Amino acid sequence: MKIFKSLSTAALAVFILQAHAQNEIPTGFKNGTIVLADSTVLSGYIKESIRSHASLLLLDKPGGKRKSYDGSQLISAIVDSTKYLCISGDFFKVICEGELSFLQKASDASAKPSYNGTEIVFNNGTEGRPGDYFIYAKQQNQLKLVTKKTFDYVIETSFTNCTAAIDKAKKNHSDIAQLKEAVEVYNNRNNNR
Repeated sequence: MKIFKSLSTAALAVFILQAHAQNEIPTGFKNGTIVLADSTVLSGYIKESIRSHASLLLLDKPGGKRKSYDGSQLISAIVDSTKYLCISGDFFKVICEGELSFLQKASDASAKPSYNGTEIVFNNGTEGRPGDYFIYAKQQNQLKLVTKKTFDYVIETSFTNCTAAIDKAKKNHSDIAQLKEAVEVYNNRNNNR
């Protein structure tokens, strides 16, 4: 009887450990969701190679099917709690979003080969380097690189008719990362009336 109880306890422990292991996130992966170019939403576990290869690997469930996606195949991705927009094959980390979005480039897809059937096509990607900041107007599909040289032009053409956002941007001229605050002011301008 003692042997039977010991075997039953051991079998129960193995079953509990297996059930727990199936719910664990695989090593190197994080929870995530992607939106494909056709607007299909897929969830699962993501291992990202955004900076090095402008791509990510989606695992639908532990031990399940793995599929690699590059930025040209996606509209967006959420890895853990970080949201990325995919524009012209590149991944951009979303710092804030609304009518205008403030983005930071996370990949460089320029000269990355893709295939159109058997023909190799090279993606030009977007301007700038990983780490650069951009203002993106979704309705116009307009991506503007913000540098010290382009700063004044970008804020004047992005924050039209919003002096509060322009003033906020000019106060933070020395630190482009702080432009987030001006984008938020612009996006909230209709709520403050």
